[in-house]
Amino acid sequence: MKAKGAVLHQVGGPWVVEDIEVSEPGDNEVLVQVMASGLCHSDDHFVTGDIPATLPVVGGHEGAGIVVKVGSKVTRVAPGDHVATLFIPACGVCKYCARGMSYICNNGAGMEHGLAMDGTARFHLSDGRGIGGSTRLGSFANYLVCHETQTVKVPKDIPFDLACLVSCGVATGYGAAVYGGPVRPGDVVLVMGVGGVGMNAVQGARLAGADHILVAEPVDWKREASVGFGATDVFASVDEARGRIAELTNGQGVDVSICAVGRVDGDLLGLAFEVTGKAGTCVLLAVGSHEKSISISPQDLTNFSKRIQGVLYGLCNPVVDIPMLLRMYQEKRIKLDELVTTRYGLDDINEAYADMHAGKNIRGVVIHNH
Repeated sequence: MKAKGAVLHQVGGPWVVEDIEVSEPGDNEVLVQVMASGLCHSDDHFVTGDIPATLPVVGGHEGAGIVVKVGSKVTRVAPGDHVATLFIPACGVCKYCARGMSYICNNGAGMEHGLAMDGTARFHLSDGRGIGGSTRLGSFANYLVCHETQTVKVPKDIPFDLACLVSCGVATGYGAAVYGGPVRPGDVVLVMGVGGVGMNAVQGARLAGADHILVAEPVDWKREASVGFGATDVFASVDEARGRIAELTNGQGVDVSICAVGRVDGDLLGLAFEVTGKAGTCVLLAVGSHEKSISISPQDLTNFSKRIQGVLYGLCNPVVDIPMLLRMYQEKRIKLDELVTTRYGLDDINEAYADMHAGKNIRGVVIHNH
């Protein structure tokens, strides 16, 4: 299958849009005609080197499209189905899936190499070299082959440019609040950063019944836009929010802080932890520094019974949660249309990521041509 995709060849380099070949699906695999792909910050972390990956790689993991062909043993989806892609497989039978934690399915091991589960490539460059796809997907290509456990069927009346968002950013942000906190009715919540993930943490906190949702976001228009998603108080920084936090909590600190900034380090996480109150939870879903240092007080961790909760995929079980989130959209309980700031063609992908860095988008989406 001939395809066109955006390939990263080296750390610090641009995305290169080029012609590639896509292999036929294996017995348990699915060929997907990708219609739209969210421009998640995680793929940009390959460019910066914050997330190590085997390069070259076809980028993109926040995808939605149409099943074109399935392998002989596939049972989850059929040709013609509309699907969203899962950046972590959900096998359903490993130790973690069996415990309801498919966000850390054992079959996610080795996904940084981008190769299929059998260790071979599904994308090939024009010179014949086999290369991987981001998280074994590669939704920056207009066709991809993935394991059936990385797909979930979605309703055909959901636009692809919205369905793709739920495959990663919406699920991650929503789950960080609802499952990671977990936010409870009456809570005071702080969300640091309201991009394509943090804005959904605001939505999740609202749906979970938070009394006050404070946002710390340096970009003016994004800060103001967060009010439409459920924010009650907005500030340019955590320091600016301290007075309001003290007022709302009798000086105790927030019940849940959610760190959803573009790139996190130990100091930022320490700041989130500092403004979290007794028995509160500091939720980290952002990616960043590899350094083994977090600026927190061990005494505060113990004496105030605080918790730091790492969150991958919003602690969601995506086979269940993605359809649920789309039903919530259909019932007008969550917003998806308002998350998409700009739609781009694949050839504009480097401009799209420049816009992300400039704070111009909540979420940009690539619309593929076919």
